[in-house]
Amino acid sequence: MKQITSNEEYAQSTQSGRVMVEFYANWCPDCKRIEPYFEEWESKYAGDFSIVRANRDELPELGEKLEILGIPTFIAYEDGQEVARLFSRDAKSKEQVEAFLDEAYKK
Repeated sequence: MKQITSNEEYAQSTQSGRVMVEFYANWCPDCKRIEPYFEEWESKYAGDFSIVRANRDELPELGEKLEILGIPTFIAYEDGQEVARLFSRDAKSKEQVEAFLDEAYKK
């Protein structure tokens, strides 16, 4: 899974196509709980969108700009535009995240 390490890389990664971004932190227990499912999700959704990760603590300016107030937070992009967001309060389990991934681009 691609790891975003700079604001420029984030902008480049989300500017075209369908991209799902997960904001996380190494100390976050909810992030660690869902982390084992990323390979499964990458395979399952490979034809629909790509998934990348960004460490909120390593990109604090980006986190502030995007109003990432809790983690994990998922943001769905389509051609550079945010189309859906899953806030941390609703991203505590595999089932919650997967339900969001299933619906993010069906609007």
